[in-house]
Amino acid sequence: MQAQLYNIDTALLSPRTVIRRFREGEGGALFHLIENNNYRINNLLPGTLDVVNDREAAEGYVREKIAAWLQQREFCFGVWDNKQAQLIGFIKIYHLDWRVPAADITFFIDREFEGKGIMTEVVQAVMRFAFSQLQIEKLRLRTSTENYPTQRLARKCAFRREGDLRSEIRRPSGELMDVMLFGYTKSEYEKV
Repeated sequence: MQAQLYNIDTALLSPRTVIRRFREGEGGALFHLIENNNYRINNLLPGTLDVVNDREAAEGYVREKIAAWLQQREFCFGVWDNKQAQLIGFIKIYHLDWRVPAADITFFIDREFEGKGIMTEVVQAVMRFAFSQLQIEKLRLRTSTENYPTQRLARKCAFRREGDLRSEIRRPSGELMDVMLFGYTKSEYEKV
């Protein structure tokens, strides 16, 4: 455990959202979000939330993410609309390698809030958190070669394409999916 991470922020703000660590009892809100976006999640982020198939499993997932945060294995945030206090997405820093340190980032937003620039604000807030509070040196973002909105968002947030991974992920249909790998370093972030 890294003692300097004991007092990191558990809530971040963007102009239209509150981005905060999940709390016990919020599995129902997560399940509702997943249920409303199931097709998109399964096709664009297969495996990310496939264990969340009912309210009880969603609550278990939330509690696992709280424990992972406390153990500094990953940092998972719920994204809450600041007007309605509604869960509209999630974003996670995971696959942490503290030797570099480097990590992957993944995210999802409800279809009703997509295309409005909200997730760009969220990703930028979480990037600041990763580089300044966690002292991450590199963030990686992986996305399907067919996921054009995420590719655009990655470029808008200054991630650079680093390569392609062929037949990297299997969809629920059994089809293999190619993945684009993006990266962004702390030194690039500090120059901005």
